[in-house]
Amino acid sequence: MNESIFRQYDIRGRESNDELNISSLELIGRAYGTYLARKGIETVVIGNDSRSTSEKFREAAIKGLVSTGRKVINIGTVMTPMMSWAQFYFKTGGGIMITASHNPKGWNGAKLADGFASTLGGKELKGLYKMILDNDLEEHDGGGVRKENIKKEYIKDLSSRVNVEKKFKIVVNTGNGTAGLFAPDLLRTIGCEVVERYTKPDADFPNYTPNPADTKMMEDTAKVVLENKADFGFAFDGDGDRLGMVDEVGQIVWPDKFSIFLSRLVLENKSAAKIIYDVKSSKALPEDIEAHGGEAVMAPTGHSNIKRIMKKEKAELGAELSGHIFLKHNYYGFDDASMAAVSLVQYFSEQNKSVSELEAETPQYISSPGYTAETPDDKKFGTVKEVTEEFKKEGYAVIDIDGARVNFEELEGWGLVRVSNTGPNLTLRFEAKTEENLKKIEQIFREKLSRYDFVSKEWVAG
Repeated sequence: MNESIFRQYDIRGRESNDELNISSLELIGRAYGTYLARKGIETVVIGNDSRSTSEKFREAAIKGLVSTGRKVINIGTVMTPMMSWAQFYFKTGGGIMITASHNPKGWNGAKLADGFASTLGGKELKGLYKMILDNDLEEHDGGGVRKENIKKEYIKDLSSRVNVEKKFKIVVNTGNGTAGLFAPDLLRTIGCEVVERYTKPDADFPNYTPNPADTKMMEDTAKVVLENKADFGFAFDGDGDRLGMVDEVGQIVWPDKFSIFLSRLVLENKSAAKIIYDVKSSKALPEDIEAHGGEAVMAPTGHSNIKRIMKKEKAELGAELSGHIFLKHNYYGFDDASMAAVSLVQYFSEQNKSVSELEAETPQYISSPGYTAETPDDKKFGTVKEVTEEFKKEGYAVIDIDGARVNFEELEGWGLVRVSNTGPNLTLRFEAKTEENLKKIEQIFREKLSRYDFVSKEWVAG
């Protein structure tokens, strides 16, 4: 089993003999079951997304869990947030979701709960890998499996948490991912008229990979919004824990911008709340949070990092540029695109302006999309470390909690390079007050990385 599949936030790899297969998933189930046993957690919830291998991988993981004496609640094909929600519903700190999130066809993975609204991160995941290598795995009698269908109760719970005063026409694009089984029904339950786009799950992803950070998915969502004269549109990733949005004129509202509306909704109800945002996010978000009386706290990218820091800071909201939105206020604190969506619907229903008009009143910056530059896994960390130190030696103000976020005061902007923890890539983003300065900042980073012949010169948006 290749160690590289044990990543910073979750287990993720290719469906292959040396990465993810039935044997490796059974071992992962045994290791996680051992981890839970040693923490005194007897019951574990397990679900899976709609990828072609996910059901058989789920069954393999169940076999491993049962061998350690765990009592397994199989909730079937669900979105990742539904697995997290089911932990609260069934009152258990154990949970495993078989999913590769937004990764392309041919990938799969597992997200492992570490108590409630928390997931195992890099150190703990490497610990599971060592347990497997050392055969440090427990066997106990008493394990078993039962099946539960939670869709009705999940939709009932989320719809009860919002008060929607207007009826909106909304496009819902799930890109043939798992969210198509749930998101349209939820939005109809709160009174929306829903125009569905690619909501039938298809493991081949025949149109595009369901990833709201990808401009292709978002531009298609915008096209359908305009064709149907909808009020706005939502896009969900493959396992339903990330959200994308477009306004009524077809402009993409990136998550760091629509999180402004969510932060205002929180601050209306809880003044001076702490709100976490990730290192990739626009300066517009912390500026607006602070203008409305909140405290903005920057954090490293990654859902496990955001959840950890939210607990430490006792924050009410966490927002990540990729579309992970964590609502503690009025919810449980884990990332749930559906809860973020219905909360946005509530906020917009309380306003007398369109989404584009509301967005025009927020702090304005010109931001690039997120870029990925293909870089080998064994070289990406060293590259970012070298570039970070070089910027510091040149006298730039560098925030290095996750890669290098470099402030360019004279250009009224910043640039970021960091390691992708979900694939063999570097990720980059830039922002400035003018298009000209944005291009200057991007060029500085291109020149820095140009001397590394193993870093792709072609940067892909999304």
